[in-house]
Amino acid sequence: MKYSDLLMYLRAKPAATESFPFYPDVPVLKVKDKVFAIASMKENRAQVNLKCDPDWSEALRMMFDGVKPGYHMNKRHWNTVFLEEDVPGFEIERMIDHSFALVVKGLKKSQRSDLELNFEASLLYGNLPQDS
Repeated sequence: MKYSDLLMYLRAKPAATESFPFYPDVPVLKVKDKVFAIASMKENRAQVNLKCDPDWSEALRMMFDGVKPGYHMNKRHWNTVFLEEDVPGFEIERMIDHSFALVVKGLKKSQRSDLELNFEASLLYGNLPQDS
């Protein structure tokens, strides 16, 4: 996956907002003011930090050399994914969807309800189990 494709995919998530609180070339993607991705180019190497279920984090790190514990993040709940390594694009998209869904699921009920009124559940949660 190319960096430009990554940014397009991140920006297309429902109600996603982009800001640059760290550096002008480090986009932080949020939903309802909660971070679901931080992208960057470091030494011509594209990468993205994504939230992840701790059990899945470990499995992904064992499966792919391009998935490492989250750089400057909680290593248990975040991964850093290097784009142009051994991680296929469809897998990166799946990780983005998972990160986004975890963040949406963790929002206050009023914030989730607002999103749920405007977007289909499949766009918000993907295959993530939902609590009633």
